Amino acid sequence: MNPKDAFDRFAGTTALVVGDVMLDAYLWGRVERISPEAPVPVVHVTERSERLGGAANVALNMRSLGANPVVVSMIGNDIHADQLDRLFTERGLSTQGLLRSPQRRTTVKTRVISGHQHIVRVDEEIEADLPPADERSLLAHIGKLIAEHRPGVIVLEDYNKGVLTEAVIEGVIMLARANGIPTAVDPKKKNFFTYKGVDLFKPNLKELREGLKTEIIAGDVTSVRTAVRHLEERLGNAASLITLSEHGVYVHRGNEEHLIPAHRRTIADVSGAGDTVIAVAALCLAIGSDLRTLAAWSNLAGGLVCEQVGVAPIDRAALLSECEELDQR
Repeated sequence: MNPKDAFDRFAGTTALVVGDVMLDAYLWGRVERISPEAPVPVVHVTERSERLGGAANVALNMRSLGANPVVVSMIGNDIHADQLDRLFTERGLSTQGLLRSPQRRTTVKTRVISGHQHIVRVDEEIEADLPPADERSLLAHIGKLIAEHRPGVIVLEDYNKGVLTEAVIEGVIMLARANGIPTAVDPKKKNFFTYKGVDLFKPNLKELREGLKTEIIAGDVTSVRTAVRHLEERLGNAASLITLSEHGVYVHRGNEEHLIPAHRRTIADVSGAGDTVIAVAALCLAIGSDLRTLAAWSNLAGGLVCEQVGVAPIDRAALLSECEELDQR
């Protein structure tokens, strides 16, 4: 399948993105002096902005590629939830999958930036697991959305903020299997081995080390291969996609493996790169791309978004151009 045909098929794909949604807030300014009150910089704020983060950023990347993502999450019943609703609508995303709970607090990450440098990040959040009643409500809602939208893939986007509990994870995987829908996972440490039997598991190197509690040498394919075999023995997942930062990505399924090197980039900010990788990988999974293409295109996409400051979705035209160039080579 050539890149143009594949991207056209992305546009016909519906995806459920289940997980932690957050508001990424930015204070942009300049530093000209140190505070007389403490040895810290004084930031003169010149601009404020808000963006969608977490599972919502995965959806934005899919939306940029023409797909129809539906974000499913449990957020707070607060002013920040109202801001999320507004941003979802402004960015062309459905709010149909967002449930509110008075027991939750909408996650907000505020980054203070001077020039191209992050000065500090302030997090407002509740990381406790959803209570059982909210788990049941969320799973029932996911069942209704599956019946209504018949998604081509379900992405589980875990930021350890409490939405993806063991019960929710197991319930979503069960629903996906019952409906013949492939599953792609972007995990975190807490529930690392709860995602049993998924189709695609995409940890980064740090997460893989923490999950397996072992040292892994990023530039040594034998070290990575051994770790992935141990992972798959415990998890029973069909395929593994490991992001290795400047060493590229490693992908394995059955008897097939590929180590795709990173492309030379001017790195401005790695924030949100993992969201982009899982978005592209999940869409490739949905349309039945071969394993090497899935890894190579995800690798290209992750590198491209690192050239921008702040969390931003992939540019479809730029990614398509690079995928076509790669295909010709």
